[in-house]
Amino acid sequence: MRRYLGPVQGRPTNLVTPDSFLWLFRIVWVALAIAVATALDGTMAAAAWWVLVAVAAVALTVTGPLGLTVVRLATSLAAPVAVIAWIDGASTALGAAITLVALLATFVAASAEVGEAMVQGAAYGDEFRFPLRLPAAMFIPVALMWLVWAAAVLGGTLLVVNERWIVGVVVAGVAAAATWWLGPRFHRLSRRWLVLVPAGVVVHDQVLMAETMLVQRTNIAAARLALAGSEAFDLTGPAGGHALDIAVRDMVQAIFPASAKEPTGRAVHLQSFLVAPSRPGRVLQAMAERKLPVG
Repeated sequence: MRRYLGPVQGRPTNLVTPDSFLWLFRIVWVALAIAVATALDGTMAAAAWWVLVAVAAVALTVTGPLGLTVVRLATSLAAPVAVIAWIDGASTALGAAITLVALLATFVAASAEVGEAMVQGAAYGDEFRFPLRLPAAMFIPVALMWLVWAAAVLGGTLLVVNERWIVGVVVAGVAAAATWWLGPRFHRLSRRWLVLVPAGVVVHDQVLMAETMLVQRTNIAAARLALAGSEAFDLTGPAGGHALDIAVRDMVQAIFPASAKEPTGRAVHLQSFLVAPSRPGRVLQAMAERKLPVG
């Protein structure tokens, strides 16, 4: 396993790096854990909260794509838990404080920098992984899936904590089923990367593509920020924000999964393609430092 040292060796030190964001999140998470536990004040709910904290702590220690999924799901429950603690009797000052810290933790956990640092923790050898942005069309379905999951988890926990055993066990069962079914789907979102490897560039997207796509470094003609109206094939979803336009000398093949219209899948030969890393500027800088054609 390779620790994150920046996208390439020798890059100047910068305070705003994925590793620094990850450490910021760890500090915020510790502060939030103590504050929420104080607000819950030794109740059974506090015990449930410490279980969530421990799960996230393990994920933050053993970094990787799975850890990223766990951390983001755990953190997404922090703001609702803070509000519940506030409603349940925490003082106005403490309730407001823990809610603000929970929102900060959620923001930092969702950042591209934390995502990059976490997935880089499981990188193999001399490779650097850059997370891809979520396709715009997936925001609402993902939000709805999260609402169902979070409602089941929090609802089941609160019912059991308040000794509503029968209903609580039923809802907890629903939460377990939702976690089993939705967990792998959430995890696939953490396994979408543009990867720089010694052999070239890899597009690893288990959501939009059936297979990873390798472009040999000798086959890369140019990489640049995509211009409006680019005719490159869109591998972004499409996603919002700036995309990278990567042109190749000899066509490469992209394999897409089966669908209702194409039950056997689809293969497309590409002369150029668009990808949407969360931080395209970091990718271009890393490509330039690896002597890949940029511009």
